[in-house]
Amino acid sequence: MTEAPTLQDILDAHERIKPFIRHTPLLRAEKIDSAAGCQVWLKPEVLQVTGAFKIRGALNATLQLPPERVARGFIASSSGNHAQGLAWAARMLGTTVTLVLPTNTPPLKIANTRALGAEVVLFDGDTAARWAQAYRIADERGLETIHGFEDPRVMAGQGTIGCEILADLPDVDTVIVPLGGGGLISGVATAIKGLKPHVRVVAVEPALTPKYYQSRIEGRRVSLPLGNTIADGLRISVPAQNPWPIIERHVDEIVLVEDEHIVAGMQTLARDAKLIAEPAASIGIGALLAGAVNVRPDEKVCVLLTGGNWDLVDLAEVYARNLSGTP
Repeated sequence: MTEAPTLQDILDAHERIKPFIRHTPLLRAEKIDSAAGCQVWLKPEVLQVTGAFKIRGALNATLQLPPERVARGFIASSSGNHAQGLAWAARMLGTTVTLVLPTNTPPLKIANTRALGAEVVLFDGDTAARWAQAYRIADERGLETIHGFEDPRVMAGQGTIGCEILADLPDVDTVIVPLGGGGLISGVATAIKGLKPHVRVVAVEPALTPKYYQSRIEGRRVSLPLGNTIADGLRISVPAQNPWPIIERHVDEIVLVEDEHIVAGMQTLARDAKLIAEPAASIGIGALLAGAVNVRPDEKVCVLLTGGNWDLVDLAEVYARNLSGTP
């Protein structure tokens, strides 16, 4: 496989991981239609076996490794969900895994990762610094590195979500995908544009970390200071090397969402869809509520809810806010 997954890579990944994951349902969310300005469908990866989509890419990457490389053990850096996905895959394959997590990772994600048998290394630094630490440990111990968004095998695994969306809603008009490192939308957009090129793919980023948005404006990958967005899973300072050209080729629009609208999205999902979604997963609904995506009342829009792994105390605080984002 090259640095960019092909449609065939994604179709192969779909068959490879199908026995181990959930084909998450596509849920019609009529109660949200009026506020969103369109017909809303939800793809709730919050219901995935690890509570997030990351299990797809982790499994697709690790299931392709020969036994001798699996036996070395895995390592990665993550904000939490890739860590849990890789830990689940390692446990299934009977090997070890070490995860380098930021010190501000939500406690629930740390606890869940450790509960799956992983060694957790907390490291204070940005994404690049954490990966540098992961590579140092990998060299010292001879571990197999599985990158959460640069690895094309991981992108292909995430792209299986696009296959499921089109299978369940063949006449979908628009698919909205959160944009962090870029591995998810690289896979999903490759699948959707490969199968149905007319379907619009929209990426949503926090306004406090607009790395892909600004890079598209400037026509090159730019590094920005990290803003303290509530959407911790999307908090990346620079577009990833391998996803960047895929996103430029296949993603129709990139829009920004303020934290107050991300919070409104979380509240709306809980109130009107009865789904608990972490901030990074709620940004797509937040974009619709904010009017950041131009839609029609008859437009069929699928919003990807990437995960639901967030501390319950923090969730309670968010749900207690009013819609302006204040207590």
